[in-house]
Order: sequence, then C-alpha cells, then structure tokens
Amino acid sequence: MRLKLVSLLIVLSGLSACSTTEKQLNTAENQSGQAELGLSQLTDAQSMYQTALLRQGADKIQLLYTARDAAINEERWELLEKICLELESTPSVDQIQNKLYIALALEQQGKSDLALAQLQQLEPQLTQPEHQAWHKYLTARVYASQGMPKLAMPFYFAASTLSSENNFTVANLNKDLWQSLTQLSSYALERFNRGSVVQQGWVNLALYHQVYLGAPVELHQAMNNWLRRYPGHPAAEVLPKKVTELVQIEPLEVNRLVVLIPQSGANERLGDALKAGVLAALDNRAITETLFIDESLPAEEIALKLSEFKADFVIGPLLKSNIEKLNTAQTLVDYPVMHLNSFDGERISQQHFFFALNPEHEVQQALERFLTAGYQKPMLLAPNNNNGQRLVEYFNTQWQRYSEVKPQIGFYSDKSDMPKTITGLLEVDQSKERINVVKSLFKQEVESETRSRSDIDVIYILGDATETRLIKPYLDVNVSTFADRIPLYASSKSHSKQIDRTDKGDLDGLYFTELPWMLEGQIQQHNLRQQYDSLWPEHADINQRLFAMAFDATSMLGEVKQLSMVQGKRFTGISGDLSIASNGYVTRSLDWAQYKNKQIIAVDLPTEQPIPLFMQSASRYNSAD
Repeated sequence: MRLKLVSLLIVLSGLSACSTTEKQLNTAENQSGQAELGLSQLTDAQSMYQTALLRQGADKIQLLYTARDAAINEERWELLEKICLELESTPSVDQIQNKLYIALALEQQGKSDLALAQLQQLEPQLTQPEHQAWHKYLTARVYASQGMPKLAMPFYFAASTLSSENNFTVANLNKDLWQSLTQLSSYALERFNRGSVVQQGWVNLALYHQVYLGAPVELHQAMNNWLRRYPGHPAAEVLPKKVTELVQIEPLEVNRLVVLIPQSGANERLGDALKAGVLAALDNRAITETLFIDESLPAEEIALKLSEFKADFVIGPLLKSNIEKLNTAQTLVDYPVMHLNSFDGERISQQHFFFALNPEHEVQQALERFLTAGYQKPMLLAPNNNNGQRLVEYFNTQWQRYSEVKPQIGFYSDKSDMPKTITGLLEVDQSKERINVVKSLFKQEVESETRSRSDIDVIYILGDATETRLIKPYLDVNVSTFADRIPLYASSKSHSKQIDRTDKGDLDGLYFTELPWMLEGQIQQHNLRQQYDSLWPEHADINQRLFAMAFDATSMLGEVKQLSMVQGKRFTGISGDLSIASNGYVTRSLDWAQYKNKQIIAVDLPTEQPIPLFMQSASRYNSAD
C-alpha cells in the first residue's frame, strides 16, 4: 500500500508541471526559502500544514505543496482535503490540479457523492491531457468503489488511451483498470471489444485471462500472441509478472476430500441431504478418497482426523456454531475450505470460502429487477419475525441507495392478521369508510366498489409457501378493478414442490426466484433429477435445496482458484449461476419463474445493476470516450 501511495504521489506531483505558475515557484530562490523555513525539521504533513498557516506568500504556498504531498504519502485524506481547500484561496495555484486532489481525498474517504460532484464541476474546465486523464481515472474509481465495474470501464479506458497517446503515466491506473476489468463476464467483455486499440488490447487480455486460466500452456501462448498484437500497450510493462502469476494458477487437484456435516442430533437429516449431494457430484470427479466427519465432534478430534487422513480440501461445516468452533480453534486454518454457510467472524485464510443459500441474494436480485423494470413504489409483505424483519431491512437499506421514494412495508403476525395488514397498506379500509359515509346520505341503494391506492406499482412477498398462498387471494380481491393489475413477486420460499403437486391455481401470475434444481423446465441434469425423485420422492424442500448446494460445492472444486481470482468468472450450477466475491463468499444468481395457467414456466426477466442515487444525475457521462 505504501509503494502504491509513493507512486501516486510522484505522478500527481507531476501534474504540477502543467502549471507555469507552479513552475515559477520551483526556483532556486524558493528552494533557498525552504531551507530557511527549516523544512527538514518538519517530519509529517500535519506539522507542515500547521507551520504553513503561519507563513505568507510563496513560502506558505511551497510549504502547503510539501504538506499536500506528505498527506498523500501518509494516507491522511481528511488532512489532504484541508490543505487543498487552503490552497484554493491562492490565485497562483493550478486550481484544476488542486481540485483533482480534493476529489481524490473525498473518494478515499468514502465520500463518493461529493467526489463525483467535484469531478462534474471540473469537467467543462479540462483542457490539458494530464488533467483529463486524471479526471477520467478518478471518475472511474468512484464508480468502481460502488461495485459498478461496467460503468467504470469507459472512464478507465479513456484515461488509459489519453495517457498512452500523450506519453505520460497515471499512477495505479493499470492496476485499478485490470481489477475492474476482471470482474466482468465474458459477455460484458465482448461488448467492450471495440473503440481504441488501447481499449481492445485491455479487453482481449481479459478474455484470454478468462478463457485460458487453468491451462498454463495455452495461456502462455495466448499472452505471447497478445504481446505481438499490441506492442507498446500500457499493460505490457506489468504483463511479464502477470503472465508468471497466471501460468502458475492451475486447477486445484483434490485427491482426498473431507466433508464435515451433521451426522447426529436434530440436524442429521440435513446432513443426509448434503451427503447425497456430495456423493452424486463425486460420480463425475476423480477424487480418490472421501471422508465424512460429524461436524459436532470436538475440534481436537476433528483436527486429528484431518491430519491422519491428509486432506486436500474440506467441505463444511453446515452450522454457524460449528464454523465458529473450528475457526476459534484454528482447526482448518491450513486447509482450503468451502464452508456451507455464511460466517459473522473474520475470514482467517484466503483459502476459505463460504457457500450459503443466502436469502439476501434473492432480495437483491428482486430489487434490481424492480429498478430495471422502472417500478418506483414497491410494497413488501413479510412475517413479523426475525427473518422477515432482517430481509425487509436489507431491502429498505439497499432501495434507498437508488431511490428517494420509500417502499411500503407490511408485517403480519399470523393468518388472521393478513387481511388487516393488506387492506391497510392498500388503503382499501379508507375506501370502504368513504362508501359507508356516502350510503348513509342516501335512502336509495348506492352502487359502489372499493378502490385501492394507485401509487403502489409492484408487490414483493417474503412469506413461505403456505403464507404466500393465503396472501395472494387477499391481494386479488383488494386491488381495485379500476387500477392496472399490480405485478406480484416472491422469493423461493414461496415455492414448494410438495405443495405444488396439488395446489398451483391460487398463485397464478406470481413471479419468483428459484434454484434451477427446483424447476423442472430449467434443470439440465434430467437423469440426476429422475434418480433423485425415485430415491427420495418425499424429500422436504429444504433437503432438495441442500442437496443442490452440496452438489455444486463439490462440482466446483476444480475451479475454486480461478473463480476466486477472476471476479467475472461464473460457474453454472444446479443451485444457480455462481461466482466467488473478493471476500470469499459464493454469490448466486437464481432463475425466474412464474405460475401461469396452473403450471410453472421459466421466464426471462432482464435485470441490470442499478445506478446509485447520487450518480443518477451523472448518467450522461456514461458514454465517456
């Protein structure tokens, strides 16, 4: 990190060369003035800044310049901002460069909205290529910091092209550009494979990276071809090291696998489902030996078994309490591990990964679908328990990143509470009160029909299968016939293969997310599904989902290294489209399905990553050159 900041300091300081005023300050006379100030005795940015405030004229400016550079070197971003604001009051300062420093300080402090506003104000004033390149680079960093690599890439490419064509360096640009580029899928990369030669060079390098990662000979040949095709490309100077690193990434070889699952107690049936999934996946893998261990055993006993077995990889445990137990005891620290749950503690090894059927993945997917479809006023219905409150809070927090309109929230405690909750949210009860008032004013019978509120444009149900089947009819009868039908969405909790055998009609029109394994029309492993159904026709839904998770956890072992190093790489599993985030967590993208005419059909619902609220006014910049 310190080397990164030194590099950043060198190049940002180089921007000073763009200002003739600042050049004039770098004279022998000023250098003599620095000696008189005793700068050698000022060892940190804060003391330089405090001393500068007591000075006047050129002495003050030069000392502020030195303090500014020191603040970057020390990662004192708040102090850097103060120094730059002090320099703003000096007419002789290159104000464009100084404002770029302020944008850097704001971005590094996590104030992305303020950084972007600063960069937008600067955009019309940019004339020098160095300023333009740094403006593009810092804008890209803002988008990248929000987890939006697709929107960041045009700015990164523009900065790289400017610096290459004008023969100067932007510190850390290549590294940051590459980091965002490798988060894109191959499909997204192909869409960027156009524009300048510099841009195409970056994109093709990333494509080679994805296609040949894990195949050392092919990758080395592809990289050599890339060097011949793009001589002098800005990535070339770091490529030799990158080639060495990539060639060394070979598929993980697992001969001796250990699986930690519940094999006793209340969760034994869940362990049986996981074991079945692992064994099914092993039919297609060349793993010599597999050892199943009860995860409820003491940590010392598990450690001894792992050592005696000489495990190459560990899958499990399932229960969070057992993950914490083994984490505290450092039992698994020396082994690559795919935990079968999330974990609230610290990740103790870069070889440790976490695979959970996390409902937040589905909530995020639904939220992104709503924003893509242009829905503005969602209504959420959830059980009034810890899980329901947690998911609603997650949705609400994420939604407010993208919209100023607050979603309507309704919690129900039980079956009898549902009608009151729904009619209250839709304001049907108020409509009925108005009707009663009108009827009381007339002796003759008055024809009437209740009206529901018209601003709700989508409803998201977070209840289980039984609750959803009770809620849906209430919604059908309480939405006004004068209004357009409100789209209804739900999570996979609403879907039950067992209940669906006899009851699909009440859910007609409902969209929901689900594992491909649970959708007959989406599963590609038809033989596997038939075998499963013949062996366990009465298996509960949770068992089926755990089977799919264990099957995928085992099937993806050979690609774990590549998936963890290339954010854009995907694994198509029976539990969803899987990838591994930089924190080691497996993320899932599920399929969309709909109840229609008493059948379940697969539907393609376009979903795009939404733009945060503070960036939406800047959307016109997305077409940056």
